Amino acid sequence: MVVLQNVPSGSAAQVAGTFALFALFFTVTAHIAARNVLGDVEVKKALAVGPVVPAISFVFVALQWPAALAVPLALAADFGVFRYLYRASTRVTAYLTLIHVVVSIILGVVVFGLLALIQSAP
Repeated sequence: MVVLQNVPSGSAAQVAGTFALFALFFTVTAHIAARNVLGDVEVKKALAVGPVVPAISFVFVALQWPAALAVPLALAADFGVFRYLYRASTRVTAYLTLIHVVVSIILGVVVFGLLALIQSAP
């Protein structure tokens, strides 16, 4: 059996720093998605969207709940926060959530690739 997630280890500062970086990443991707779908939007709203997914992720990892439940819950929470903050229709909010997922995956792959490339440099 392969364990895909572990209970967070390290000091409280390390866990808080990881959460903050994770929240910042999702804030940036939420703002990019909102700008692409809705046009000119305030950054303040993206600051409220960003910490939602990391909070769900950290709770599920800390309580050792299955990740298969965290993903739909994170998507639903993302949808709900987008709907509440941006006051868009259900269809536009669903599209906004989809674009947020796509932007997060693309930016995550690029950032991870760059970090892997930097770490492997001679």
